[in-house]
Amino acid sequence: MQISEVAKEFGLTTDTLRYYEKEGLIGPVSKGENGIRNYTEDDIKRIQFVKCMRAAGLEISFLKKYIRLFDEGDKTIKERREILVEQRKILKKKLDDMQEAYDRLNYKIDLYDKNILDKSLM
Repeated sequence: MQISEVAKEFGLTTDTLRYYEKEGLIGPVSKGENGIRNYTEDDIKRIQFVKCMRAAGLEISFLKKYIRLFDEGDKTIKERREILVEQRKILKKKLDDMQEAYDRLNYKIDLYDKNILDKSLM
């Protein structure tokens, strides 16, 4: 797939894809004789992973470290797992915080829907 096709499929810009490549999150992506990038199935899988993790709020630095270890092979399995477990803890805290905010919003909206005068910010 060419860069414009990949960008469209994943809702990313071509600049973002080039940035991911520059940072070592994908690729290096092979290029044809005409210099046009040609993304392989492995590149696509990596883009899916990176996009998912970024959408969850994981930092580029985490992804760079994880992918570097992944590329080093099976000798890094334990370290990769530890990194993922730590990131899961961080993500769980974010989810809990978001759930609390979501529940509070629903409570406040319910008060308005019931025409209950809301005199409290809380």
